[in-house]
Parts: sequence; structure tokens; C-alpha cells
Amino acid sequence: MNTPSTFDVIIIGGSYAGLSAGLALGRSLRQTLIIDAAQPCNRFSPHSQNFLTQDGSPPLEIAATAREQVLKYESVTWLQDYAVQSQQIAGGFKVKSQVGQTFHSKKLVIATGLKDLMPDIPGFAQCWGKSIIHCPYCHGYEVRNQQTGLLANGKKALHLSSLIKNLTSKLTIFTNGPQEFDHKELALLAKHQIPVIEAPITEVIHEHGNLQKLKLADGSSNALDSLYASIPFEQHSDIAAQLGCQHNEQGFIQVNEMQQTTVEGVYACGDNCYPLRSVANAVAAGNKAGAALNMEMAQNIFHR
Repeated sequence: MNTPSTFDVIIIGGSYAGLSAGLALGRSLRQTLIIDAAQPCNRFSPHSQNFLTQDGSPPLEIAATAREQVLKYESVTWLQDYAVQSQQIAGGFKVKSQVGQTFHSKKLVIATGLKDLMPDIPGFAQCWGKSIIHCPYCHGYEVRNQQTGLLANGKKALHLSSLIKNLTSKLTIFTNGPQEFDHKELALLAKHQIPVIEAPITEVIHEHGNLQKLKLADGSSNALDSLYASIPFEQHSDIAAQLGCQHNEQGFIQVNEMQQTTVEGVYACGDNCYPLRSVANAVAAGNKAGAALNMEMAQNIFHR
């Protein structure tokens, strides 16, 4: 069956935020196209935690169930492809996909997520999402009381340490180079018996993604069961930048309380615009974006 070319709304990104927005729009009878490249950032994680009713479920199972439920609404169309280009046109937007299809819509939702930038450390990527983790709320309970490391520095490390220390007394900070703490911060870490190791990490030793130890540039090694890592990221898609949507100093798409970007008619939701990265927050943001967008369209028609 050929996909129509014109819609009320195009959602770019069909993971948890995009599907949640699609559900709200589908139930509001909006002709909606969801374009998804099947590259969710949590695809490396075997389980998703801290999401009510789905605590402990595999992320891909949650997404599959969500997709099945959303696509029951006849007004929602799914396309597995990658949106590579978008521009404003008279009356809305034009979106071009990687395989060369072109679609038009009155409104856009950008739910493209983020791309984590792995450090060039052998073994790191193989452990990401399994025993090298990013969030105490998403993974902390499962690694509680374990021999735990934190790959971070400065204010970020201090912030995460307070959360992780609540879950384990066996915490070590690895700054992977010169530490960036002031005297008061070092004293606070010492008070809570949190060692700081500056030697760069040269290799992550693991078994099938299960962390065993870190090898350091000074020739030493540290046995660990788990490692929190604060690593840089970039936007998974440059669609927002193409449209002129502003980004904040952290690199997130700037949105208001109703998920509207700085470009009229464009909404964003999920990890691409919010630092608390979790399935639960993505679903909530997507639901809000879908409802707000539907309200905007309804009001525009009602008050003509």
C-alpha cells in the first residue's frame, strides 16, 4: 500500500516520545505519519526500569507493544525510514526521507532523541547499557551495593556521587585525567570515603558486556562490577537545526512547557530536549506534545 504524501502532522522519530505523541494525535483523529529509523538510544540495554507497569521489561518489547497499540488507530501511518531534510513551506512543512520520499504536513513533532558519543576506550561500547550505565534512577537499584565506579569530573561527578552513594558504599570516581575539584569538594568526597583516581582508563575488561575491571595508564587496574559514565552526546538528527529551532547551552532543543520549539508549528519531545533521559519522561513529554499540538490545531479551526 502506498503511503499518502500529505498529513496533519509528521512525527520524526518513533520511539517512546514519538509513539506517545502519535497515540494522543491518533485518538484525536489527526492524520499522522510517524517516520522512524529503528535506532533508539536505549537499544543496548537489556531492561528498562523505573517506568510504572513496565518496570524491568526489555525496551524493545515496550516499544513493540506501544507501536502495535498506536497503529490500531487508522489515522496513524508508520514508515520505517530516516528523515534527512525538512523545510518550512506555505501552509506547513516538507520532509524528505533517506530513500527519497517527500511528505507534507501542517505541523511537525521532532522526537529524534540523542546519540551518545562513546569514548575511545577498548571494551567501553560493549558494556554500554549493560554494566556501564548512565542513570541511577534507571539502573541504580539493579547495581546497588556493588563495587561501583563513576566516570565523571568536577561538578557533574559531585552531583552524581550524592545519588550513587545512597545506593552503594563502594564508590570510586575516575576522572580519566586531571581532577577538576576544588578543596572543599575534595574534602567532601574524602568525608564520604569516595576515592578519586586521575589515571586515564586504557581498557575496559569485561565478559560479554559484564564489567570486570578497568585498566589504567599507570599500569594499575581496578576491579568493578558497574560503572556510571557521564559521556557527551549530540542530537541524533539535525532536522531541528535545519528548521532554525534554537538549542540551549547544553545542546538540547529549546522548548516551552507545552513542548513547543522556537519555530511556530514545530514541537519536540523526549531526550532531544530534556536532560532527564528515561522512558517514563519520554512518554510523558510525547503525550504532552501530542495534546498541545492537537489543541493548537483545534483552536485554529474553531476560531476561524
